[in-house]
Amino acid sequence: MASIVRSLRPVASRFAASSSRTARSWPISQFQARTFSASSAAQAKKYTKDHEWIELSEDKKTGYIGISEYAAHALGDVVYVELPTIPMEVAAGDSIGAVESVKSASDINSPISGTIVAVNDLLEERPGTINKGPEDESSAGGWVAKVEVSDAGIKDLDGLMDAAAYKEFTEEE
Repeated sequence: MASIVRSLRPVASRFAASSSRTARSWPISQFQARTFSASSAAQAKKYTKDHEWIELSEDKKTGYIGISEYAAHALGDVVYVELPTIPMEVAAGDSIGAVESVKSASDINSPISGTIVAVNDLLEERPGTINKGPEDESSAGGWVAKVEVSDAGIKDLDGLMDAAAYKEFTEEE
């Protein structure tokens, strides 16, 4: 199976072009303006060049893994998700499962080293959950696996992109 990045190349330019055409600028009145703050957990989300993400807990001992929103939209309707077995020792870049859509099939790779300790069983029953919330680590979200981070996994984080760098990366594809 191909990695997510190889599966997305043919559709990436169409996705980027269509998303920029549909973006709208809405006027905001003084009563509609809201401010939002980012939590430290949200700032811990990192991305790979293969379009996987990991969001670490505040203590950086566990994290959730999934595919990015960009990848989920580019893949189209997900029809099947192969989940990893638990427990499973993984190194950064190891295949932990697969996702099949109406357009293609792709491996899901671990962004960091560690031990897979839980999986999102909801995806076996309703694989389309990935399309609805690919970067949602709640119980109803599209996350794929929960990982206990190893010492090597902490070092692996240095090679990953933050949200701003990932956005720039996807715009270049």
